[in-house]
Amino acid sequence: MTLEDHVGDVLRKARESLAIPVESAARAAGLSVSDYRMLETDGRPMAQVDFAALGARLNLDGAKLAGIAAGWLPGPPDLNRWRRLRVIRTTLEDNTVNSFLAWDEASREAALFDTGWDDAPGRSWIAEEQLDLRHLFLTHHHEDHVAALDAWRRRFPSLLVHGNPPDTPPTQRSGSPDPVPLGRLQIAQRDTPGHSEDGATFVITGFPDGAPAVAVVGDALFAGSMGRGFFSTPMLHRNVREQILSLPPETLICPGHGPLTTVAQEIEHNPFF
Repeated sequence: MTLEDHVGDVLRKARESLAIPVESAARAAGLSVSDYRMLETDGRPMAQVDFAALGARLNLDGAKLAGIAAGWLPGPPDLNRWRRLRVIRTTLEDNTVNSFLAWDEASREAALFDTGWDDAPGRSWIAEEQLDLRHLFLTHHHEDHVAALDAWRRRFPSLLVHGNPPDTPPTQRSGSPDPVPLGRLQIAQRDTPGHSEDGATFVITGFPDGAPAVAVVGDALFAGSMGRGFFSTPMLHRNVREQILSLPPETLICPGHGPLTTVAQEIEHNPFF
């Protein structure tokens, strides 16, 4: 699987968030304006790029930028370590979104994280594993993450939905709720607004055999990149650093798009941090 954002996407997100003109970024990169625009468009440098100077201009790590440009990918996790964790990918047009299903092995109690575009793949897993779906956790209310919400509610009327209410400013919240038990698992919420007002990350602990924690982060963080700060880029950056990258290094990060990664890999390779 390729990254959700190629190096040009990373550059464009950073440049636009700082309101830096293309011409200024091109000068720092040592490129013509046309070559720089092409770099942002398709992520393929047409000439030698001064990533150190460009990173300094855009508040990015130049060495990590060069790594993304050279084709860095996170090492694929062995999901057998977690045993009862599944990735569900659904696509509408050119938008592929990740949802996640986790359950307790003994009780078969299950939780879904975001809905994706279509409930059918998740329902197939639930039927195959004979699960008791109890909870739905929403990282935020953008359409691709909640499109199948009504379908899930119709099929599971007693489903408990968790997350922040949409359009509720972070300053008006009473704080993160208590962890939700799921058999022997525990699911804790960490607020991570910035991409959206209602952004939340859910940290799952208690997997068998000492498997690391899992953080379902929505669009706050992608492998090698981060989401757009539609609500506030500085707030998003701060929350990713404080609420996600502060987790233990081996924590498995489950983003809303693109491949899975870990805290350690993002600290080492993500140009934004």
